[in-house]
Amino acid sequence: MDLSLQQSLRFGTLDNISKDEDKSTRQRLDLVLMPLLGFCYMLQFLDKMTLSYSSLLGLIKDTANKLVGSEYAWCASIFYFGYLFWSFPASYLMVRIPIGKYLAVSVFLWGAVLMCHAVTSNFAGLMVTRFLLGVTEASVAPGFSLLMGMFYSRKEQPFRHGLWFAGNSVANIIGGVLAYAIGTTESALAPWRLLFIIFGGITVFWSVLMLLMLPDSASKAKFLSPRQKEIAVARVADNNTGIRSNNFKWSQVFEALRDPQALLLFCWSLSVNLPNGGLTAFGSLVIAGFGYKGLNALLLQMPGGATQLVAVLLACYLPSRFQNIRIITMFSLNLISLIGMVIVYAVPAEHKNARLGGYCLCTVFAANMPLSLSLVSSNVGGFTKKTTANAMLFIAYCVGNILGPQFYKTKEAPSYPTGIRSSLTGFVLGAFFLAALRVYLPWINSRRERATAQASTQEMSVTDIIEEHMSDRTDWQRPDFRYVY
Repeated sequence: MDLSLQQSLRFGTLDNISKDEDKSTRQRLDLVLMPLLGFCYMLQFLDKMTLSYSSLLGLIKDTANKLVGSEYAWCASIFYFGYLFWSFPASYLMVRIPIGKYLAVSVFLWGAVLMCHAVTSNFAGLMVTRFLLGVTEASVAPGFSLLMGMFYSRKEQPFRHGLWFAGNSVANIIGGVLAYAIGTTESALAPWRLLFIIFGGITVFWSVLMLLMLPDSASKAKFLSPRQKEIAVARVADNNTGIRSNNFKWSQVFEALRDPQALLLFCWSLSVNLPNGGLTAFGSLVIAGFGYKGLNALLLQMPGGATQLVAVLLACYLPSRFQNIRIITMFSLNLISLIGMVIVYAVPAEHKNARLGGYCLCTVFAANMPLSLSLVSSNVGGFTKKTTANAMLFIAYCVGNILGPQFYKTKEAPSYPTGIRSSLTGFVLGAFFLAALRVYLPWINSRRERATAQASTQEMSVTDIIEEHMSDRTDWQRPDFRYVY
């Protein structure tokens, strides 16, 4: 934070922020940040799905000696080894260097690596490029979540998380259409190679816009006026989760590693990403296994994307309107996906439309990801602790996505019964950990309420609250902190 803004906060010039000023600042943030982040996240999911799309565009048979046995599954899993490898370095770098520039460079590198997929000709080449793609994409979602905590209040965060995460669902809707269009294009290049070049080139272009527009902090936001920069900091002071700090604090790392909230979210993320990993890599093949042939299996991923989009927007809108229903919403979506997976598993093969409907229901659990990120953003104080909790969430995400494809055995195609059973198990475990988290957070709040009632209280001014907010203390170090759930 620059000195003039810091002095303005200290001397209380923000004690009287009008509703119009607050609204105009929030609208300005939305106008710039939401399209910038949402389109980028759409590109990330499109780029991640290119392996699945290319499996129907000739990748497997064009690769030297073809991909045999579990090699295709390993091409899917190795991406998450790269993601896992870079998760903690990313959390360190996002504390130490300007976050906006760091994210823009990460996006540029991932686009360049994706384009390199087009020149691979064997299993080894695919393994290297998929690993590097995981490394370059590892910072994006955690970084976006940190930006939400820097610019939006706790009440505003779930819906904003949902808005940029909706890019994931949009990618599900349009990705199959784009892949189908590329697959039917006459070109000297194989369709799957053309797919990687086009998607990678668009990503590189978007990274340049991010470098120009994405702010490192409120005081560096070029699209805000000086007064709006002050308001942008003041309006999130009540979050009690601290501001951006360039000091990496190991004490906060160790605190995150033993925080029950972070550990339960870690276990939940690991569980639900067993089905996510399998369905992301094998979605096109699973749908083809229902009896839908050729490139039509690409187009039939659109209904699942549309279902997921509705779930994302609804799941993130409701917690913005009603207090403490985030975990209940997550549990409900988890249950819907479990029912969908039961339909895929139990309905006879001749009822392919019913199985396709079940597959569409399976996708709605993805709406829980922005809600889980909003829980970390809203409930974890201290910038290093927040980045660590985010890293834990995404490490579990990686492990689940590494393991998930391995249950989809080539010899069991096209029904993949072992893979479907692993997905059922993941959804059941995910529901259990969400229930445990829903019990834990109100319990810890009630303990703090009792402790506060016994202690003397003193009213704080707006300036005092901002000073406290600037201290970068964790939620454990703030007795007045209350968790949302």
